Amino acid sequence: MTSPVSPGRVALVGLGEVGRILAEDLPAAGLGPLAAWDTAFADPGSRASRNAAGLGLEPSPSSGSAVEGAELVVSAVTAASCVAAAEAAAPALAPGAWFVDLNSASPGHKAAAAQVVEASGARYVEAALMSPIGPRRSASPFLLGGPHAGTFAEHAPRFGLSGVQVASDVVGRAAATKLCRSVIVKGLESLFGESMLAARHYGVEADVIGSLSNILPEADWERIAGYFVSRSVEHGVRRAEEMAEAAATVEEAGVDPWMSLAAVQRQRWAAGLGVTPMQDLVPLIDAMRRAAGLDLGEPQ
Repeated sequence: MTSPVSPGRVALVGLGEVGRILAEDLPAAGLGPLAAWDTAFADPGSRASRNAAGLGLEPSPSSGSAVEGAELVVSAVTAASCVAAAEAAAPALAPGAWFVDLNSASPGHKAAAAQVVEASGARYVEAALMSPIGPRRSASPFLLGGPHAGTFAEHAPRFGLSGVQVASDVVGRAAATKLCRSVIVKGLESLFGESMLAARHYGVEADVIGSLSNILPEADWERIAGYFVSRSVEHGVRRAEEMAEAAATVEEAGVDPWMSLAAVQRQRWAAGLGVTPMQDLVPLIDAMRRAAGLDLGEPQ
């Protein structure tokens, strides 16, 4: 028999970048005990383990022990683990608990996770993070979906989540919004990376960047390109998983996901170079070319 809800108790499933920020911000809302579980806790050197140590959090021994009695469970794992995380937590979820699914998974995978959570007696809410979480942290814009989204939106400020907006009472629409957007955003990251890697070979990177304002609004395109490419280098593994879910979302709509699948490869490749992220475009591209074994001679 599962434990009843303990008001104010919060559990985080996943303690990566998003999980850590929430772990830092949610206690400020005056909530109760905070528990955390991450499959990477098995590795003391993992990012999740380092985050737990830095936060002074005692890692829970299992997903079930972390979520037991929690009023709010936030699932912030990698995109590919969305359904598995729900399945692992479901048997221990308290009746009526909120299970907020922040994972960048396809509408189909969100629906599968919702079915598991709802069968446990907990309330499933999908949440799509619509911006990088760093600048606005727990006040970042979240699109909510599912039959409990409206009710959770009323409670969200109590949990320190002030940027929520209800997208739909149907599970999957918030995810579709997020991932169709990702086709553009992560696609741009991949396009800038590929373009600049080649342009640097020919010595025309400044000309390419300068020409963008001929067809796009005036902007600091060199800075934007540096930002986009550095995101691929730093977060490419996670972005590749997200783009795989974006491809599934596109395919679920009956469209061949050619662009999304290409972005999966480019994001994964950029992350695998092991290059230190930097915002300055030319040094970053040179570091990527060097790591990839491409020539660094005089541009042609």
